Amino acid sequence: MNDYVLFGVLPYVVVVLFLVVTIQRYRMKAFSYSSLSSQFLENQHHFWGSVPFHYGILVVLLGHVLGFLMPKAILAWNAEPLRLMVLEVTGIAFAVLTLVGLVNIILRRFSSRLTRKVTTRGDWVVYLLLLIQVLSGIGVAVFHGWGSSWFATNLTPWLWSLVKLSPEVQYVAPLPAMVKLHVLNAFVLIGFFPFTRLVHILVVPNPYLWRRTQVVIWNWDRSRLRNVD
Repeated sequence: MNDYVLFGVLPYVVVVLFLVVTIQRYRMKAFSYSSLSSQFLENQHHFWGSVPFHYGILVVLLGHVLGFLMPKAILAWNAEPLRLMVLEVTGIAFAVLTLVGLVNIILRRFSSRLTRKVTTRGDWVVYLLLLIQVLSGIGVAVFHGWGSSWFATNLTPWLWSLVKLSPEVQYVAPLPAMVKLHVLNAFVLIGFFPFTRLVHILVVPNPYLWRRTQVVIWNWDRSRLRNVD
């Protein structure tokens, strides 16, 4: 019963919450669809947090998407032990890169007085959920190896059963507790998503990819600005 509630009911509750709040927020507060960047407040440590985190998380998410959309291709690739090892090591490497970036982001928010002042409680909740997600993901990869294979054989059928509105929780029920934590925390993160600045992901500014470089010129002493209480 617990497995059915957590993996057969909760996903639909989260999706409905995500859609309703996201649409309502965009209609009522479209301007809030922004990352509210603090790069101008502190830039030295910003790079070492933002860049590794974004590159790492994009590759990790891509791996999850491929496992969901092409499970047979993943299993065929993993049929050769060397290829399986390469895939596993690559996944762990980018997960660690994500963790390094996330830790730097959190430390920057703590150490920089100006960025700390513009950091909300919601931001701290997001950082905590992301930290749990990344750490549990690395834990799964280390203690329950060959995740790319059992993802394709267990989690992919379960996810597709959710899409078909016929949840088959028997695929998830026998999985280790750490895997279940990773999955459930992902849904909690999705449910909390529309209440945070993460919504900027939904309105990616694609024109930035081809527009001319924007040059910002300071008309005052930046060191004095950053030292203002």
